[in-house]
Amino acid sequence: MRFRKGARLDPSQVEDRRGGGGLALPGGGIAVGGGGLGIAGLVIYLLISLLADGGGLSGPISNLNDRSIGTQPPSSALPADCQTVHDANTREDCRIVGYVNSIQAYWAGQFQSAGRTYTISKTVFFDGSTPTGCGTATSDVGPFYCPVDKLVYIDLGFFDELRTRFGATGGPAAKAYVLAHEYGHHVQDQLGALGGGSGGQGATGRSVRTELQADCYAGVWASHATQTGYLTNLSQADIADALNAAASVGDDRIQRETQGRIDPDTWTHGSSAERQRWFRTGYRMGKPGACDTSGKL
Repeated sequence: MRFRKGARLDPSQVEDRRGGGGLALPGGGIAVGGGGLGIAGLVIYLLISLLADGGGLSGPISNLNDRSIGTQPPSSALPADCQTVHDANTREDCRIVGYVNSIQAYWAGQFQSAGRTYTISKTVFFDGSTPTGCGTATSDVGPFYCPVDKLVYIDLGFFDELRTRFGATGGPAAKAYVLAHEYGHHVQDQLGALGGGSGGQGATGRSVRTELQADCYAGVWASHATQTGYLTNLSQADIADALNAAASVGDDRIQRETQGRIDPDTWTHGSSAERQRWFRTGYRMGKPGACDTSGKL
């Protein structure tokens, strides 16, 4: 999974707070987690449980034409180190910039084809802790999307944990999957699918449906990744790495390894098999409309 010759990165879509520490902000919203679970996942479980209380998926999610979406220009962020395909192919932080660019290029085009405007969301790199619109984030929480400030947050050290703690095979595609999942939440936010209604909790609850839909959206992007102008071909090995990453953060797998038992009533993200199935659905169908998780899972 490499970047296309001649591709130019846009580092303004990433804000780099690494080394800057962070001050607490008063609470506000609920962070939507992507995969940073395990011991630290207790934090995410509590957050997502609150989100699940908010209810079920709202509004049509099979068609992007149901919403009018505003525009918000990105601001400058990462230093000019991440500009070229060479940077993306040789530096991890620049590679993540490239993934963010590709993912948002896809969704911007998808929204445009529906007569709407995609709102750019920056990814914030941090280490230690950082203030967010959803409260103070720490490295323990893992990657997440905050619907209050419309930003994606990630400590890049999570990718090492994905491999060493969660047992994922790793690889570039696994990292791309994590980012694409979080931007799936941003898409849900713009479509109004992150709040309202009632949908219960546990394995069939709203939180699980929301997370599985984000996995499906990640698969949709993967299906079109080479068409965004940033990446060359995605091999079957790349897709296998992405699927492996999805499985490694399934609720059943994490519960089995951390507490020795599986309790579907407390699930927030879905089982390993479900996360793989919905990513595969998005990748195979290549359409956001295929990601309707409001029915039977």
